[in-house]
Amino acid sequence: MTTMHAIDVHSPRDSQLVGWLPTATPSEVSSALSTARSAFPGWAATPAAERGTALREAAAALRERANDLATVVETETGRPFASAREGVLAGVSTLEQYAELGPVHRGRSLLGSAVDFMVPEPRGLVVALTPWNDPVAVACGLLGAALVTGNVVVHKPSERCPHTGLLLATVLRPHFPAGVLQTLVGDGEVGSALVGSPDVDLVAHVGSTATGRAIARTSSAKLLLENGGNDPLLVDDDVDPVWAASQAALGAFTNAGQLCTSVERIYLHKAIATPFLEALCAQAREWNTDPQPLVDTRHREFVHEQVSGALAAGASALVGGSVPDGPGAFYPATVLADCGSAMRVMCEETFGPVAPVQLVSSFEEGLTEACTGDYGLAATVLTASMENAQRAWRELPVGTVKVNAVFGGAPGGAAQPRGASGTGFGYGPELLDEMTTTKVVHLGVPRTRS
Repeated sequence: MTTMHAIDVHSPRDSQLVGWLPTATPSEVSSALSTARSAFPGWAATPAAERGTALREAAAALRERANDLATVVETETGRPFASAREGVLAGVSTLEQYAELGPVHRGRSLLGSAVDFMVPEPRGLVVALTPWNDPVAVACGLLGAALVTGNVVVHKPSERCPHTGLLLATVLRPHFPAGVLQTLVGDGEVGSALVGSPDVDLVAHVGSTATGRAIARTSSAKLLLENGGNDPLLVDDDVDPVWAASQAALGAFTNAGQLCTSVERIYLHKAIATPFLEALCAQAREWNTDPQPLVDTRHREFVHEQVSGALAAGASALVGGSVPDGPGAFYPATVLADCGSAMRVMCEETFGPVAPVQLVSSFEEGLTEACTGDYGLAATVLTASMENAQRAWRELPVGTVKVNAVFGGAPGGAAQPRGASGTGFGYGPELLDEMTTTKVVHLGVPRTRS
């Protein structure tokens, strides 16, 4: 059987070929969808407690293979082993969470002349398209919620980490009946074939806004999209500038800025500009002593194009801002001062270790700037003023507002992006609602023969 073509994966650290895999052929795509559709009735009819048990066993198996998964993630994406392992264990926790939540996911009853009740039912065949930046944790969220609610899944991991996706499938798949969970290797062509199939009931995609928009144009299924972001950080004048700079560095440079909720643009009150920028530059230099590469050189070119555009438009690179010599896809933690709102680095997603700073004269001006743009994923506000915090979380047009912490959140927390950042809930109990559809039953009393 001929293949579309092969995917080559090169190390982000030294550019060496680490492996290649053939992409799924059209007949393999069709077969996977057909097999999943055939497996659906049996899996949907499986008692919810048994589905939860299967997911719990899959989580235990993943925990046992955490080091193996982390090694492959590091090899393919450049994410350091310890951080990659944290991502795998986050995936384990997510599977365990849905193993508990799935069996108690319930409908509700209504009071009427007889009995009305609403029950959740699986949607059917779910196609899950997952990203490379946190490949195990994100996949476990979508796969876990879909499977425990009785759906069948065809999963296509990112073509930038196909070996990770296949190893994850090897670990999880034995705990489910044949056909319930399948994984296909492929690029955008394979993804398009999957989402364009009329047999698909739900498409869950975490990735770029451009891909999300393409899916929306071609798929007739229900869409669950978490796409790009341009998350602002608003720094008030009443906070410790050194602490604020450490928060900014954490948000902008963690995982080389390759997180959906990374800090993408900073609005800094000019009253604390000097100590904040000094501290942020010191933080950037510290991050650069042990750099993490970007996922590949193609992505590095994209990041540097935005930085170069900002410099040409009048920004200043206080730290970084240039492509280093040598192999791999390394890019330094970069601090840009004198940024303006029209620069691409301030109004588009960069997804790299770049902290662009725009000075503002007041909290109100910064909030106005932070509220601009097409994206609506998340935002962070650093302030000692309860009044300003309250105003910010009410006015920011995003799905998640974080006050005085760039990362964090309670276990089981959900997120609902807005605008160009997507649609539908991700994670939390609410994701179970997305994976199910509601049936309303009116149960009346018959009139019997006398």
